[in-house]
Amino acid sequence: MPQLQAVIFDLDGTLIDSAPDITGAVNKLLTRYSRPTIGVEQVRGMVGDGAPILLRRAFAATGAEIDPLASDEIYQTFLDYYEQQPSSLDSIFPGVPETLDLLLARGLKLGLCTNKPERVTTEVLAQLDLARYFESVAGGDTLPVRKPDGGHVSWVMERLGASKDGAVMVGDNHNDIAAARGAGIPVIAVSYGYPHFPTAEMGADAIIDHFTELPAMLDTLANR
Repeated sequence: MPQLQAVIFDLDGTLIDSAPDITGAVNKLLTRYSRPTIGVEQVRGMVGDGAPILLRRAFAATGAEIDPLASDEIYQTFLDYYEQQPSSLDSIFPGVPETLDLLLARGLKLGLCTNKPERVTTEVLAQLDLARYFESVAGGDTLPVRKPDGGHVSWVMERLGASKDGAVMVGDNHNDIAAARGAGIPVIAVSYGYPHFPTAEMGADAIIDHFTELPAMLDTLANR
């Protein structure tokens, strides 16, 4: 692999354990619509494909599916609740800030490509003091496409000025793998996130069990 220029990250399940915060916002929404609440582990299995799909899954699990005529109102109400949900510093996975600092010290550019809505992503990054790491951020509604479409990742790469030969994706589920493949770049999977099926079966170029293993794995990929 030629000289590495940039690393593009997923957010939920890769940098932060957002499931508890998402669960809080989802349950406020469900309560508003007279639905039973759901647990964190249920939410872990629902996230990764964007907020609209998350909400469809949550409503289907608690009764009738979302009325299409009410879907926009439900989505906007969820965004309001999520923005008001405080993000805990404890949600940052161990080793994330230190490792991102190390990558910046190496002269790498960092980008973020998430299916989380852009306005919520901006709020969460600000609350967790993570915004300062990323030169380019694409939320799930920033573009007409989102992961697993490779165009989502390619847009971040273009904003960073990174070529296909000089970028790597880091994520936790099948959408990250597919988007990286679509963008034509290697992908490293973390084993601790929100995969919908076994990480080893997702087809990543490499797997790490702890975020602090990332710099060494990037070196390993570079030497292949």
